[in-house]
Amino acid sequence: MPQDKPLVIATRRLPASIEARLSELFDARLNTDDHPMTEGELKEAVAQADILVPTVSDRLDADVLAAAGPRLRMIANFGVGVDHIDLQAAAARGLKVSNTPGVLTDDTADITLILMLNAMRRTTEGERLLRAGKWPGWSPTWHLGQAIRGKTLGIIGMGRIGRAVAERAKAFGMEIHYHNRSRLPEEQEKALQATYWEDVEAMLPRMNVVSVNCPRTPETVNMLSRQRIATLRPDCVVVNTARGGVIDEEALADALAEGRIAGAGLDVYDNEPRVNPRLIALENVVLAPHMGSSTIEARTAMGEKVIINIKTFIDGHTPPDSVFDDD
Repeated sequence: MPQDKPLVIATRRLPASIEARLSELFDARLNTDDHPMTEGELKEAVAQADILVPTVSDRLDADVLAAAGPRLRMIANFGVGVDHIDLQAAAARGLKVSNTPGVLTDDTADITLILMLNAMRRTTEGERLLRAGKWPGWSPTWHLGQAIRGKTLGIIGMGRIGRAVAERAKAFGMEIHYHNRSRLPEEQEKALQATYWEDVEAMLPRMNVVSVNCPRTPETVNMLSRQRIATLRPDCVVVNTARGGVIDEEALADALAEGRIAGAGLDVYDNEPRVNPRLIALENVVLAPHMGSSTIEARTAMGEKVIINIKTFIDGHTPPDSVFDDD
């Protein structure tokens, strides 16, 4: 690393306290107008920086990383998911890659429950009708949703966020089921009163709610495929706060439009910030603009993790949140 302060380039605006700390510790170049960087700007950034601080909105593919200059040594990602970074290309260039796990778990789990409750109780639909002056007044049979207590929740991906979702749903009286690449320890299953399903296809038809909480990897792209969506119950609600690519959006839109499932609550999409217009047009979908970690507390904690990862690396040690298993 250079003897002077390393050049750290942040691709988006970060919380003010984090930007102040970055500027104090490093030669920080900040994105003061918070515009999404173009591919050309990302190439320019990797060509100049010692350390890049990207976000989920930055596509760091092999072509962008090929433009990296000899100074670039680290990608300190502001966020947990790293599917926007070509990790193979980064490793080939000898780049360290870190992320910010743990600190957004609770906030993302909260959004999951918000979307689930809204979709099941149809409160967002009701608000739209009320604001449009279409509420006819109270009626015993108007705009009925589904109760939460006693319903079965199938969680796909039982990592930190999946377990936090299970804890919250259990408090609502839901029955917890899950599919994960590895089974939880027995004591965790008992604490959550969770039932493990090795075969996700066997689990799905039995669930009232399906919550997607797994990372996007080559193995999980379209995990909730057209074939699997077709097996869901007609009263099922699908919630996704993970990544858009884990669900076949066209198949989901078809199922919702045809009434083959009851509803959906979505916080993430295939081609963000563009959202499938078919989903926007559907009344039985609750849509949020990727707000899983959008609290002051979470975003500040994420920034603090970025700083710790950078400082640790500069001091000659492996970043505590390195994404490479062999570090």
